[in-house]
Amino acid sequence: MTINPIETIAQQSRSAARQLATTSEAQRNSALSYMAEALQQQKQAILMANAKEVDKARQAGLPAAMLKRLSLDEKAFQYIVSRLQKVAARPDPLNRVLHGHTNPAGLRVYKKSVPLGVIGIIYESRPNVTTDAAGVCIKSGNALILRGGSEALQTNILLADAMIEGVVRAGLPEHAIQIIRQSGHETVDQLLQMDDYIDVLIPRGGKGLIKRIAAGTRIPVIKHYDGICHLYIAADAEPEQAIALAINAKCQSVQVCNALETLLIDQACAEQLLPRLHTAFSDKGIELRGCEKSRRILSGIAAATEEDWQTEYLAPILAVKIVTDIEQAIAHINDYGSGHTDSIATGSLDKAWQFEQQVDSASVLINASTRLSGGGDYGLGSVVGISTDKLHARGPVGPDELTTYKWVAYGNGHLRQ
Repeated sequence: MTINPIETIAQQSRSAARQLATTSEAQRNSALSYMAEALQQQKQAILMANAKEVDKARQAGLPAAMLKRLSLDEKAFQYIVSRLQKVAARPDPLNRVLHGHTNPAGLRVYKKSVPLGVIGIIYESRPNVTTDAAGVCIKSGNALILRGGSEALQTNILLADAMIEGVVRAGLPEHAIQIIRQSGHETVDQLLQMDDYIDVLIPRGGKGLIKRIAAGTRIPVIKHYDGICHLYIAADAEPEQAIALAINAKCQSVQVCNALETLLIDQACAEQLLPRLHTAFSDKGIELRGCEKSRRILSGIAAATEEDWQTEYLAPILAVKIVTDIEQAIAHINDYGSGHTDSIATGSLDKAWQFEQQVDSASVLINASTRLSGGGDYGLGSVVGISTDKLHARGPVGPDELTTYKWVAYGNGHLRQ
């Protein structure tokens, strides 16, 4: 009988998950600390392997945005290590009493947080997903199976092996973290069939990958669809602040999921602000595509089409639309947005509250850049993505979001009457 290596990995992860569920917070935090130390010890080997893979990807013609996601330099490396340290400092997500009471018969009932079990991560390009996923899963007591893209295979294997060394040193099971070391679509197809062992899949990559995963498995999937993020500049917004927010939201890092893709501006301030915004965006190399009204003010910009309102560019392109009021802005966001991150610039508490209540997104920001919607600025440490689902998790997926719960009842010979 042929042994399926993917099924073996899944079985080993299930066994590791049962052991992890009983570990203490101190054990898991110790593992995270050792994981960070092991990564530092392997830093040069990891950076060398990554440089070779980036060069190979560049020669293969990968787009600039993909190359940036793939690359690890000294700064990026220290950042991923720091996120392990930050997630270790977070409160323990396990064994929290979420609800409890004693019923009239004296039965003590409570609901407590517990791990999900085995988490499978299928992702493209980003080596930081390897470390972030490991950090979040170990903190929350879940076993992890990693399946990264072929373009970063050696980088990811070195990262995973260092972290496996760390968890073993802390006394956690060896198979708490596993990585699939073969490339090829068949390994993904096999992983999707492991519903007897894997509790949740989290795909990270383009919409095509996520749709393929969700359609091809019976395993629950936490989906991270497009980040079609909006900023609405209200008529009463402070001009300098509004411009700064727009520039930061779009330009700080154009290739990420919480970068601004559509700017909505109130008609009452459009004549004043659009020329200044155009100059500021042009200085940053951003191409504007505008609605008919905005092109009357900015005659040199390209016309936006219906497709532009539905596009996550991940590139130096921004769609611009003039709206009549906050109601039209909210309607546009709810019609065209992806439920990821949307922001308003306003000086009115009433408008801020209306925007917060009526915009149906995982993250709603008031007078703050969309780039802030993530694990670090939300105080979560590491996250494994930003879910645009509503079940099981929504928004940044950190340690708390990778837990479920069980009901426990303590009695003294209690019987159903």
